Amino acid sequence: MSGANPIGQTLLTSPGPDYPATVYEIVGVTPDTKYNDLRGQTPPMTFAPTSQFPGQGPWTSVMIHSNLSSAAVAAAAKSVIAEKHPDVVTQFTDFQREIRDGLVEERLMAMLSGFFGLLAALLTMIGLYGVISYIVAMRWNEMGIRMALGASRRDVLGIILKQTLALLALGVGVVLALAAARGASSLLFGLQPNDPLTFAGASALLVTVALLASSLPALRATKVDPMAALRYE
Repeated sequence: MSGANPIGQTLLTSPGPDYPATVYEIVGVTPDTKYNDLRGQTPPMTFAPTSQFPGQGPWTSVMIHSNLSSAAVAAAAKSVIAEKHPDVVTQFTDFQREIRDGLVEERLMAMLSGFFGLLAALLTMIGLYGVISYIVAMRWNEMGIRMALGASRRDVLGIILKQTLALLALGVGVVLALAAARGASSLLFGLQPNDPLTFAGASALLVTVALLASSLPALRATKVDPMAALRYE
C-alpha cells in the first residue's frame, strides 16, 4: 500500500461480491506517485502479483527500464515475444515521451513567460536608462558645482544610484505582481502564488537591472568638468 504500512505487516481485506476474504503480506512501501495528472490528488495504489488479482482482462502493462534507445528496446522485446508467444499483440510507448507530451502546455507557458519576462527586463532597462540619462543631463551643472565644492566622484555616483533606487521604491510592481499571481495560480505547479522567495528573487533581479541601466549615465555624471559648470553658472 502506497506510503502507509510498514514492511512485514499483514493486511486483511473484507469479502466482496467478486473476491473472498484474503490476507496479504506487505513486503515493501513505495512513495506516493501521481499516475494520471500532476495537478490531481495522489491516488491510493497497491502492487501485487497478477496471480492474486484474477479477472484483470486479456491485457497487461509492463515497464522496461534500459539504457538503450526506445527503438532498440522495443525491437528486442518484440522479437522475444514473437518467438515465445506469436499470438500476443504488443504495443510500445516511450514513458518519458508520454510525460513530456503531457507537459506541453506547461512547457509552452514557461517558455512564453520566460520570453516576455526577458523582454520586460530589457524594456525596463531601456526605459530607466532614458530616464536616468535625462535626469543626469538636467543636473549636469549641479554635479559640476558639487564636485567644485569638494564632492568626490563616488559621491556623485551615489547620488545618481540613490535616485534610481528611489524611482524603484515608488513603483507598484509588487502589488500588481501579487494580483497577477492570484489570477495565474491555476497555471502554477509546485509553487505558491505568493511565494516569498520568488518575489525576493524577482525584486533582486529588478534592482540589478535598474543599477545596470543607470550605471552608464551615473559614470558619465562623474566626468563633469567643475570649471565648465562654474563658468556656465
